[in-house]
Amino acid sequence: ILAEIVGYGMSGDANHITQPAENGEGAYRVMMNTVGDAKIQPTEVGYVNAHGTSTDLGDKLETVAIKRAFGDHAYKMPVSSTKSMTGHLLGGAGGLEAGITVLALRDQKLPPTINLENPDPECDLDYVPNEAREVEMQYAMSNSFGFGGTNGALLFRRWTE
Repeated sequence: ILAEIVGYGMSGDANHITQPAENGEGAYRVMMNTVGDAKIQPTEVGYVNAHGTSTDLGDKLETVAIKRAFGDHAYKMPVSSTKSMTGHLLGGAGGLEAGITVLALRDQKLPPTINLENPDPECDLDYVPNEAREVEMQYAMSNSFGFGGTNGALLFRRWTE
């Protein structure tokens, strides 16, 4: 056993075939649904593997949604985009990113957002730029936002015997 799935959430924007809702509402709701399903506080989440497609609108709105969902904790909680290393696998992205999130929990090591040199000023969270980082965490979330505004997230807890 590598980790436990302790929460999941879904939401739908029904906003646009490829763009998220302007206020990040769907991303916010999916993260809140996931934390609520796990019956933990948002402040207990130690890391978010962002959907993070490196698009102007998508990254800004996911940042807005993370700030709204996690409050002040968003500025203390590392967030990275593993798509920076794998590319966007479309239908396969969520599965791979969930696996990477589980390995990050197991190894207590965050995957970086590579090639992050000049972040947008509106994207002002800790995106784990360019180098992996060792951390201590019990919970990690993986976000997956799909075409047409279909959003999903999983929350994992570190496995201990």
